[in-house]
Amino acid sequence: MSEASSMSGPMSPNGLIGRVVAVAGSRVTVLLAAGDGHAVEVGSIARVHTNRSTAFGLVSSLRTGELPAGAGSAAPRLMELELLGECMRDAAGNEGAFLRGVSVLPTLDAEVRPATRADLERVYAKPAASTVRVGAVHQDRTIPAFVTTDQLVGKHFAVLGTSGSGKSCTVALLLRAILGQNPHGHVVLLDPHNEYRAAFGDRAEVLSPQSVELPVWLLNFEETVELLLGRDGTQHEVEAGILKGAILDAKRRFVGEGRDTSYITVDTPVPYRMATLVQYLEKQMGRLDKPENSTPYLRLKDRIDTLSSDSRYNFMFQGMFVSDNMSGILSRLLRIPVAGKPITIVDLSGVPSEIVEVLVSMISRMIFDFALWSDRDRVVPVLLVCEEAHRYVPKGEAAFPSARAALARIAKEGRKYGVGLGLVTQRPSELSPDVLSQCNTLFALRMSNLPDQEYVARTLPDSSGGLVSTLPSLRTQEAVVVGEGVSVPVRLALDDLPEEFRPRSSSARFAEAWAADRTAADFVGETVERWRRQQRD
Repeated sequence: MSEASSMSGPMSPNGLIGRVVAVAGSRVTVLLAAGDGHAVEVGSIARVHTNRSTAFGLVSSLRTGELPAGAGSAAPRLMELELLGECMRDAAGNEGAFLRGVSVLPTLDAEVRPATRADLERVYAKPAASTVRVGAVHQDRTIPAFVTTDQLVGKHFAVLGTSGSGKSCTVALLLRAILGQNPHGHVVLLDPHNEYRAAFGDRAEVLSPQSVELPVWLLNFEETVELLLGRDGTQHEVEAGILKGAILDAKRRFVGEGRDTSYITVDTPVPYRMATLVQYLEKQMGRLDKPENSTPYLRLKDRIDTLSSDSRYNFMFQGMFVSDNMSGILSRLLRIPVAGKPITIVDLSGVPSEIVEVLVSMISRMIFDFALWSDRDRVVPVLLVCEEAHRYVPKGEAAFPSARAALARIAKEGRKYGVGLGLVTQRPSELSPDVLSQCNTLFALRMSNLPDQEYVARTLPDSSGGLVSTLPSLRTQEAVVVGEGVSVPVRLALDDLPEEFRPRSSSARFAEAWAADRTAADFVGETVERWRRQQRD
């Protein structure tokens, strides 16, 4: 049998599979015809004739039924179909184009036959809207599979699969295909492991702590508290109150005396100097009428001094010279103008782990706020892709609520303002169900973890039940795709991604590395030096 075949037996393309014995909404039960040649596989497509149309259904299950009393030894074999769509017939019996959804249900005893190649070409036809090719239909590898760009990006998507299933390559394939047809796009990709740099080459603007300034004054108050105070401490509320007053004072002083500062709040993205903030703390410490002792002021000042002198935080603390460079930062982040680089890769691998969530929160919030305050007639649609999304929008209590809130806001409101969201995770069961439910297209790759399979099964529509059952057995470079981005749920083989455009894997090759002792004697010393100086490759 060829890999492209949908049948598991030597059945002719027009051979009878069976007849309808039960109809319940879009679910149809078929009694399979006798004979070895009438076997089908889960996930294949079958056609059913109705009074006025030809309906197409996805094989969701195969089973053996119970023997009726007094029957012989052969148990009935049953097939379940989930109806996907139909082709209406005119008075002459000619079939029209495939339409998603079913308006005419089949009757009892209706004949069920396998979908021909011509049927599959109609079911998986290229939509009239702007599309990109991402692979081929599993049932027939000669039929291309497309996704609709606006539906995929504008209504959010998720790429789910276990480690090693090909998530990163799938993301790179999708984005390269989309940007190949839309070279003036605006994509921001949060890359926690520095994997994607190679996938886009000179078409990407790579931002890392060594190449960008994201000054601390861009943080809102909640993010600033997380950076400077953390979440613990016996005097946390007192210190937060002190910090709020210091930030307001520093922002107003930066704007200057005699100028309007009535619009400034603690969250307004107005620059301020850390030196001014420290001066405020020192001044307040000297007051005799303050209700607190000096300890909260000293702790806050020490934390600022520590971070300011830590080279890992240089991209946030600008020293003595502070300028209002917010427009330049946003232009570079959002690629406005594109200038031949439609994607920004934010390399988070060099960011101190304790503030990664703060940075994700700030970037996500700024993208949404920029869209919110943009002129509606000049809106610039932006796609934000978040790798390891379960870290930032987890199920239950979030590690850092501000990061979760920023991404959840994009998920719920982003489409109104031209902000799309792509979530990528190997642990979908740990992802917030509220946020995942807003992703209207799902790419489900191989999943071996039962809780993840069950979680995805609950997320997908009932019509995809048969495809969900194939998740543990999917090969690398295969995916089940459902939702608004595709005409009908489909199992597809993703297109090959050239070696030079594949994301750099973060998995160590133990067998190769351990085959021989090729490590130079000075390797440890060089590593220690980079460690001390916080300098990556």
